[in-house]
Amino acid sequence: MPFRVSSFIVHHSRGITMKHSPADLSPRAELLYHFCRLQLPGVELSRQACDQHLQRTYQLHQSKSDNQASWSAYLDNLYPLDWFVVAACLEGKDTAWQQLFASRAGRGDCLLIDALRARAARLYPRNEERQDSAVNEFWSQLYVAESEGALPVLARYDGLRPLVPWLIRVFQNWHISLLRRRAGIQALPEDDLALPLPSESESRWHELFCSAARDWLAGCKDTDWLLLGLRVRYRLSQREVAQVLEVHEGTISRQIDALREQCLEMVGRRLVEAGWTGDDLSTFVKTEMQNLLLDDPRLSADSMARLLAKRGKKLAP
Repeated sequence: MPFRVSSFIVHHSRGITMKHSPADLSPRAELLYHFCRLQLPGVELSRQACDQHLQRTYQLHQSKSDNQASWSAYLDNLYPLDWFVVAACLEGKDTAWQQLFASRAGRGDCLLIDALRARAARLYPRNEERQDSAVNEFWSQLYVAESEGALPVLARYDGLRPLVPWLIRVFQNWHISLLRRRAGIQALPEDDLALPLPSESESRWHELFCSAARDWLAGCKDTDWLLLGLRVRYRLSQREVAQVLEVHEGTISRQIDALREQCLEMVGRRLVEAGWTGDDLSTFVKTEMQNLLLDDPRLSADSMARLLAKRGKKLAP
């Protein structure tokens, strides 16, 4: 099986002319390899296979990008450990698959497979058999393509997004597409469904947003992160946040409004300066920000517990 999948990927990479190869950046490629081996000692991947997958994913990124990014820019934005696990999975390494199975979703610190099951329950309500088959089918498609001529899911990952949120999003989009083909079948509404993967024309705005949003978040204080966590991660109302922090609800309302205005002013300005011409900028920023925050480790359960403990507070179970 590993030979078949690897051969299929190589076959679909033929005909792409590369101006550069990983060898052109051998110091950085070698550093990347040893960093991943140090961080994930149980995941085995040879240096040669590492270079091959590095070239493959760079080509994959180039094939769907309007702007031809340099090798240096590609490596600057790579999620190295996620990328390394996927490369080892495609090479058929059991330890890499174990690492993937143990991955946790940032939204609730639950296992990836549990997050997929939760999505399936929303997509196929009151149909446990379809929920189970949806998840099982997706697991199989990680390694074996859904149809002839297509790539397996993991072979479509270019390493430029966090792996777990990307897998959840691909799973959701695939099933929403299936549901839309069937007249009369609708998924239950859910206000925290991940956004569809941006099209090639929209990917630039997604990347610009992420850059601007991270710059804004870098200036946030512990109090800001606490408010964001209680509202976005734990979905508490303003009144409930006020009760947890033992302050007046009006104080929380003013602080949240100030955060919202600061975010829209800074992030929105960056997008407008870059040429944004779309409608409803505030809605775009709000939705994208929610997804970005839910995948940020600073809003993990442990981080939130530490922020609350500094104030002598804790959330009820």
